[in-house]
Amino acid sequence: MAPLPPHEHSKILETLASLDAKKIRFEVNRFQLPIGLQANFGVIRHPGAALAVPITNDGKVVILRQYRFAVSRRILEFPAGTLEEGEEPEGSIQRELAEEAGYEASQWSPLGEMLPCPGYSDEVIHLFLARGLKKLVNRPPGDEDEDLEVLQMSPKELESSIASGDEALDGKSITAWHRAKQMMNL
Repeated sequence: MAPLPPHEHSKILETLASLDAKKIRFEVNRFQLPIGLQANFGVIRHPGAALAVPITNDGKVVILRQYRFAVSRRILEFPAGTLEEGEEPEGSIQRELAEEAGYEASQWSPLGEMLPCPGYSDEVIHLFLARGLKKLVNRPPGDEDEDLEVLQMSPKELESSIASGDEALDGKSITAWHRAKQMMNL
């Protein structure tokens, strides 16, 4: 079968159910797919997110050890957050870097977008490399449900952690790290 032209999209024929939760909405829709098939699919609607790979002036990687209730454990991940209504991705990640890690950055380089779970979610994560970091004297308050620890690792330590699997990293952080390494020629 020949690939579909990129302009062909699914068409929602009917929304059968919808449930709003914090930051997301779950829908069950009847779709007509570009190949003509009609079927019901569950979709998580997400406002989008932004993530930073922060690199200190001495080459350390700033990363978080954060508790995630969905997996009931702490994982390593880069500072990231959901876009607020009307917020641009770069503004969102500047806010999140300050709130979660306690830094501001003078240099921002886009690393593209990531689709973390396109089989059931429309979330798009905008990835950035943050350099020229300055530690904030007064860290702004973050979300009240955040349970996190700010760490610094050498690139080699982060690579070792990814390779060993001793400490879990989420997919968005691994993808962002891979792209950041390419940009920095590591």
